[in-house]
Amino acid sequence: MLLLKNGYLLNIEIGNYERQDIYIEQNIIKRIGSNLHIEGAEIVDCTGKWLIPGLIDMHVHIKKHFANYFTAAGITTVRNTAGSIIELKPFIDADGKDYEPRVISADRMIDGPPGLWGDDTAYNINVDNVLLAKQEVDRQVQLGAHFIKVYGWLDPEFMEVVVQEAKKHALEVSSDILNSKKVNAIDAANMGIDWLEHSSGIIQAMYPHWYLDSPKEVWDTIPWDNPDEEKIVSVCKQLLEKNVKLCPTIVLYDQMRLAEDYWTTNHEVVQHIKESDYLFKYWEHGAQAKSGQFSFGIQTKMIQKIAYIYYKMGGTVVTGTDTPAGIFTYPGLALHRELQLFVDAGFTPLEALQQATMNAAKALKINNLGEIKEDYIADILVLNEDPLRQIENTMKMECLVKGGTVYTTKQLLETIPSEEEMTIYVNDLIKEFEKLGLKAE
Repeated sequence: MLLLKNGYLLNIEIGNYERQDIYIEQNIIKRIGSNLHIEGAEIVDCTGKWLIPGLIDMHVHIKKHFANYFTAAGITTVRNTAGSIIELKPFIDADGKDYEPRVISADRMIDGPPGLWGDDTAYNINVDNVLLAKQEVDRQVQLGAHFIKVYGWLDPEFMEVVVQEAKKHALEVSSDILNSKKVNAIDAANMGIDWLEHSSGIIQAMYPHWYLDSPKEVWDTIPWDNPDEEKIVSVCKQLLEKNVKLCPTIVLYDQMRLAEDYWTTNHEVVQHIKESDYLFKYWEHGAQAKSGQFSFGIQTKMIQKIAYIYYKMGGTVVTGTDTPAGIFTYPGLALHRELQLFVDAGFTPLEALQQATMNAAKALKINNLGEIKEDYIADILVLNEDPLRQIENTMKMECLVKGGTVYTTKQLLETIPSEEEMTIYVNDLIKEFEKLGLKAE
């Protein structure tokens, strides 16, 4: 039993605060009111603090060795857009009641040969026929995948089969078609694909002559820093008709745009990552080499404009990061940067927060998450400053409530496994994959 006293509780729907007490049993908010007295409850004094719902990162690729960085930064739920259900099952079963965030996940991504990520592994498969497409969807359904993920080199014929098979099981289909030359956003929408990760395929629909590997003279024909709003609106109207959802992952693009001048912050999570020298070593090299600056970084303003226009048209646009892809997409903290980039794109601080809480929960179809209400899951951030005054204040976390327990950032960082622990874990995981006839990489 837990009682949060005298905090400024944010009504995320309308954006006002009210000083309230919150009574929590196990992982559920049981009562909200003034001057609550609950015999035997642990009391947390929240006087002068701002209480907001736990944040949701809608595009990650989570691993055990950095999972608890998310919660240390206030991220209580993540949507894992391709990975291994076998690997993540302990997290999924825990449902946010342990140190790590709640995990909603796809299984391995379904691509086409030769595969952007190479041969078949536990994390990706290359499909080149109808039977294999159906079998793979059915395999993932049996494993318990929450949704299906398709990739850009998958042939449109087989992509459509995957979508049709997924719909038989009432599963949504997520797509990353950044590298596709055959499927743009409108094609994907017409197939029945539900999600455009990275807002992928929209620029291809606006400029059909452009692809990621187009020559420079083609790139030069596109007004990257002054996006054509009429073209964006035209494509977005068609996506809206199909209720397509966007996860723009602006931070992924922006960090590559900034390269060696990447965004960072003075935060305990950043410091801990720096001290754990076995983590994310490739980021620094990527920043210095400016890898992705021309191909991805140049798209930043366009992706921001697409996200804002689609939201204003009534479309679903949620916050995600693609952590740990690209460079310096810090687990957990990258979502705070995403919120800042949403505000930079035109969203108000409240609108940005809504996409990372209540609207993300609605997109996940979890009807008791993302708000601070009675009978809702008690994922709550206790902040030292008002995030509606300045969105950067989301990083000023006093503590986090999840699973019926109060945690500080320091406490959660102490749960990050060591390199030695991870070596044992990975070796055991590889053996488990081998028993199932799967390659680890």
